[in-house]
Amino acid sequence: MYNNRTVRTDMAAELRRRIGGELPGVGCQEEELDGLKVFAVDIFGREGELRLGKPQGQYYTLSLPRFFDRGSERFSDAVRALAELITRCLPGKHDEVLTAALGNPDITPDALGSLAAGSLLVTRHLKEKDPKQFDRFCSLALCRPGVLGTSGVESAEQIKSLCGLLRPDLVVVIDALAGAEAESLCRSVQVSNAGISPGSGVGNDRRELSRETLGVPVVSIGIPTVIDAGFLGEGAFGGMFVTPREIDSLVRAGGRLIGYALNLALHRGLDITDVDALVG
Repeated sequence: MYNNRTVRTDMAAELRRRIGGELPGVGCQEEELDGLKVFAVDIFGREGELRLGKPQGQYYTLSLPRFFDRGSERFSDAVRALAELITRCLPGKHDEVLTAALGNPDITPDALGSLAAGSLLVTRHLKEKDPKQFDRFCSLALCRPGVLGTSGVESAEQIKSLCGLLRPDLVVVIDALAGAEAESLCRSVQVSNAGISPGSGVGNDRRELSRETLGVPVVSIGIPTVIDAGFLGEGAFGGMFVTPREIDSLVRAGGRLIGYALNLALHRGLDITDVDALVG
């Protein structure tokens, strides 16, 4: 059995590639969407969970182009591809959605959730006031629970409380991840319907966010923004985490990418131009 705690990564694709060969209970395949590579991992049954060390479900990893900021030529391709992968993970009913933007906005590599939240079309209050005018939109609520060290409350506790109040059909969690492959750092995005354990990739596990803990389906979206220095051949610095020099611009671009893709996946009939106009 594979112990993924010896490999500090949140990326199912990286774990699968490191094992190689046949793996009972774990399937994988590669494809292209809008010219971008996708590596899909499907974990089924208890054996698959034990073999890969992750909860059963679907994990999609989209490889991003070299430039994917809003002004780049490939931004639209990346948004459409990511929106398609998110759609694959959605449950049959998702009219009421709670999105949780995790992480610490004051620490750049951990600010992905907060930055993605800035590009989301929050509509719950609008739908309640005028449902006919906003019938194209799902009812989307947003929370930014912060981190335990600054709030004193576990993110999972805050989100579960909101689930009890709002009774959503779906919870979408956005969080920065840890990776193990330098070439994927800030150059890939993972989408999964298996939930998430915040901080697990950096050895700071928080309470799991999943259907089992929240009572509703959970879709997680994240980009690896840090890597253990030990994977870069710096043995003396094992346990220390490094991030790209241009992390500021990369995490901003990643946040916008996720926000736009979620808008396309959740709100009916929108395109990127519509999101530009509505988000500003």
